Amino acid sequence: MDWIRQKLDKFKEPFGKGKKLEKYAPAWNAIDTFLFTPNHTTQKGAHVRDAVDLKRVMITVVIALIPALIFGMWNGGYQYLSQIQAEVGFWEALGHGASKVIPMIVVSYGVGLGIEFAFAIFRGHDINEGYLVTGLLIPMVMPIDIPLWMVALSVVFAVIIGKEAFGGTGMNILNPALTARAFAFFAYPTYMSGNQVWVSEAGNIDAVSGETILGSLAAGHPVEYSFMDMFTGTIPGSLAETSTILILLGALLLVFTKVGSWRIILSGFIGAAVMAFIFNLLPAMGLEGNSLTNFPWYQHLIIGGLAFGIVFMATDPVSASQTIKGKWIYGFLIGFLAVMIRVFNPAYPEGVMLAILLMNVFAPVIDHYVIEGNVKRRKKRLSDVPVQIKTAV
Repeated sequence: MDWIRQKLDKFKEPFGKGKKLEKYAPAWNAIDTFLFTPNHTTQKGAHVRDAVDLKRVMITVVIALIPALIFGMWNGGYQYLSQIQAEVGFWEALGHGASKVIPMIVVSYGVGLGIEFAFAIFRGHDINEGYLVTGLLIPMVMPIDIPLWMVALSVVFAVIIGKEAFGGTGMNILNPALTARAFAFFAYPTYMSGNQVWVSEAGNIDAVSGETILGSLAAGHPVEYSFMDMFTGTIPGSLAETSTILILLGALLLVFTKVGSWRIILSGFIGAAVMAFIFNLLPAMGLEGNSLTNFPWYQHLIIGGLAFGIVFMATDPVSASQTIKGKWIYGFLIGFLAVMIRVFNPAYPEGVMLAILLMNVFAPVIDHYVIEGNVKRRKKRLSDVPVQIKTAV
């Protein structure tokens, strides 16, 4: 690797301080640090030292996303091909899905990183690695046949309005990937909802029907998939949100590496289960329910984008609660509200996106009251301690 390092150092010279390309140094430094660990060290003072940095954290999340991404490619091809032919080969399905997903990833990274580079050069600071995850998450939460120009516009909105307007990576109050999906949903709703946007079309064949389970329930239609179909993910849906088992595999990696908060993940599922269980009790209380309220509470946890949102988006360390008790409250409310929205709003049966964005806004408030509560309890304990005055003998 030494010869690569020597070549990079040679190319780096024109970007040095006082050189003609100094203005574009942040862009070059981003490429350099992506390939090698930065060689700068602290010059004074004692600091806690750790091998973990932002780049390693982001790469860990990307690795956790890969199983769900590959399955999403295969499932995207399988959902289409299984309805037009009797047998579907693994590589055939994966190839069809990859032909749809990879261009979206290329557009997402190309547009997003281009904007990040431009802002870094304009502001004169180094580029952060935060978009490594966002650039992959955005295509993974989109329908398989969404036009690429819509993906590009969603990325522009998410990066500029959702992140750079607040100061860049680490300063955003909303999850950038969900900001992109929210923009696409409200700007182009016909491309983000309905029963024909979740299964791709190819050649001269019209799009086949591919209604999601939540869409079927909202319309009062019966669910034709088994529990194992829903758990493994062989159902229509956004590219990487269908396979709960692979999402949980990614969750284990995030928890094991301490990149994602297990408190938010666990409390998120508990909140969703509680809300779904309450709806299941409606018939016992003499109240008439519907297909969504009568759907078994434990199956609510494995359909739609609930699991994917809780594991990979609610745990975003920037926009989530920071206190321990706040994480429990934050995660619980996300799951609770997600199921509430999907049941009460038949026009929009998937509520995890709105639930996470809403709780992103309230996360600082939750932390504020948790801290204030801790301060009051400590003051009370201090006031309850009797004051002992010792006198000299």
